[in-house]
Amino acid sequence: MNQRPGNQLFDAYFTARDMREVFCDQGRVQAMLDFEAALARAEARVGLIPQAAVASIDAACRAEHYDFAALGEAIATAGNSAIPLVKALGKQIAKNNAEAERYVHLGATSQDVMDTGLVLQLRRALELIEADLAQLGETLATQARRYVATPMAGRTWLQHATPVTLGMKIAGWLGAVTRSRQRLRELKPRLLVLQLGGASGTLAALGEQAMPIAEALAAELQLTLPDQPWHTQRDRLVEFGAVLGLIAGSLGKLGRDISLLMQTEAGEVFEPSAPGKGGSSTMPHKRNPVGAAVLIGAATRVPGLLSTLFSAMPQEHERSLGLWHAEWETLPEICCLVSGSLQQALLVADGLEVEADRMTRNLDLTQGLVLAEAVSIVLAQRVGRDTAHHLLEQCCKRAVAEQRHLRAVLGDEPQVTAQLSEAELDRLLDPAHYLGQAHTWVERSVAEHFALIA
Repeated sequence: MNQRPGNQLFDAYFTARDMREVFCDQGRVQAMLDFEAALARAEARVGLIPQAAVASIDAACRAEHYDFAALGEAIATAGNSAIPLVKALGKQIAKNNAEAERYVHLGATSQDVMDTGLVLQLRRALELIEADLAQLGETLATQARRYVATPMAGRTWLQHATPVTLGMKIAGWLGAVTRSRQRLRELKPRLLVLQLGGASGTLAALGEQAMPIAEALAAELQLTLPDQPWHTQRDRLVEFGAVLGLIAGSLGKLGRDISLLMQTEAGEVFEPSAPGKGGSSTMPHKRNPVGAAVLIGAATRVPGLLSTLFSAMPQEHERSLGLWHAEWETLPEICCLVSGSLQQALLVADGLEVEADRMTRNLDLTQGLVLAEAVSIVLAQRVGRDTAHHLLEQCCKRAVAEQRHLRAVLGDEPQVTAQLSEAELDRLLDPAHYLGQAHTWVERSVAEHFALIA
């Protein structure tokens, strides 16, 4: 069957193809059918239904047998996707085995089908996200080491501060990626669990065989059997959404940094170039940060979607009205946005174009002012902090007013030259000698990345 038209114009830009396949109509329907097929196998295993019925049920649990457009129309009346799907499944089974049809969906409720189906989709989504994060971490670790000693201007409040290194900046991105991978690893046992509770969560319809069936179904689907059904306890899904929100925000930080460094006035780091990439419909000279735009866009959109998940948590009694419904498209959309952001981040990180000479020139834009702290710290140990700070402040003002390099102004200041030699001043005004622990931060970030692999 053909899928209904999707958001095909923008999907290639904002969503990874593999992730969209997970959450397309076919992916959703197949995940629910996988639940139904596994339920039949589990119930046959414990003797609740005849083993002979399983083959017919299993054969009908193929998404290609169903008309998604018709299901969509039926959902508008039924109120959820499981009701019309189970009806259609029953008809499909009855075509070949009327006896088997009576055993489909036995003891389960619509939310069992939909929630467990969603968990099966999220398991695949999680695999894709973890793989991309691992690859991104590997790339960032390589780049951090490559540029561990490449000085550039640190910027606070968007103004030049003191020197840092590009490797240190990349190590910051890497650290966030590593922490997100750790969070995903920790939440996985809480997320990948079965939902089976029946009408109100008691599984009364399955009688004494309820727990053996639940255990068998969890084993069939390779999910954990939770302590109880979670029809209206949505913390598992919201926790996953929250971690995805952190990933989107961290990637947005990476994108924001890249876009600022690509500004004409900076021109220090660029996304990889490619024919037709980042151009303008009217300005031939443009090279726009199109990858960073996706990262920033996802970081902007995901928090609003995440707020929907949090808002939908106080669900009524044993089955929610409207709040559950608000989740259906929200979490999948978050997964899709994060997947697209990761795809762009991988492209950007792997092909970074670095203009080290431009970084050096930019460091000197303020004619030595970015190293005033370095001089002040050493001078303070000889004349006192307040005296040193006031003296350097006056020298900086004079350098700006006279449009002279700070080194020249300091060399003309008797109170400075009385304490610091020419060689000391030269060293203090060299960015390469005022990088602090930048190298250490890189090595620690890279080591944490590799520790997660071990």
